[in-house]
Amino acid sequence: MIDTHAHLYEPDYDDDREETLQRALGAGVTRFYLPNINEESIPRMMALAERHPESCFPMMGLHPEDVKSDWVQVLDRMEPQLRGKVAVGEVGLDFYWDDTFRKEQIEAFRRQTEWAFRHGLPLVIHQRKAENEVHEVLRSCHGTELRGVFHCFSGSVESARRVMAYEGFFVGIGGIVTFKNAKLGEVLRSEVPLERVVLETDCPYLAPVPHRGERNESSFLTSVCGKLAEIYNLSPGEVEKVTDDNARRLFGA
Repeated sequence: MIDTHAHLYEPDYDDDREETLQRALGAGVTRFYLPNINEESIPRMMALAERHPESCFPMMGLHPEDVKSDWVQVLDRMEPQLRGKVAVGEVGLDFYWDDTFRKEQIEAFRRQTEWAFRHGLPLVIHQRKAENEVHEVLRSCHGTELRGVFHCFSGSVESARRVMAYEGFFVGIGGIVTFKNAKLGEVLRSEVPLERVVLETDCPYLAPVPHRGERNESSFLTSVCGKLAEIYNLSPGEVEKVTDDNARRLFGA
């Protein structure tokens, strides 16, 4: 299995990071894609990628919740660091808790979307309470020519159809699909072929059942894979093969 969205460099793992990686490898997770958050997270992310170059692959981007008044200067410093990264991420729009920097978020997302286009990199999109605005930026920024993933997808039938309209985009499915009252399984079954799905944990957040409420980790990806096997009426091995192929096709590494 491939965990396409794992914050394994975060301080949550400072006491047992290597053990966490070994548990994941023991569970059959062989690759970990590391989305960046802000300038402070870059050294931690790169240190992990340099220790495990065969399995940990870093991205570069500014998370929407970290877009502040200095976003232009921050992105000026980040752009040269795109070299050697597998994606532009984690980027996007988030107006859930606070939309004080709404305009700045949109402009920062637009600029980072242009990075993805110019550098031929996939775009890893974080979206909360901003669906229309995200699609507006994509439509105005070479949307049909981009590839990427809508991270932590948990949307409606209509949301799924909007994503599927972009041929180069996948949906990232994690722990939410296992939650008791989640309707996501029905949406996936009716609107999203498995060939457009990649697995993710978003660890240390959003642990799947039966680990809900715990610190999430990549070894828990087996629960996500198992749930998708139920949804698509396939074996876990079949889900693993298809989603692994999807991830390699998306990230090229």
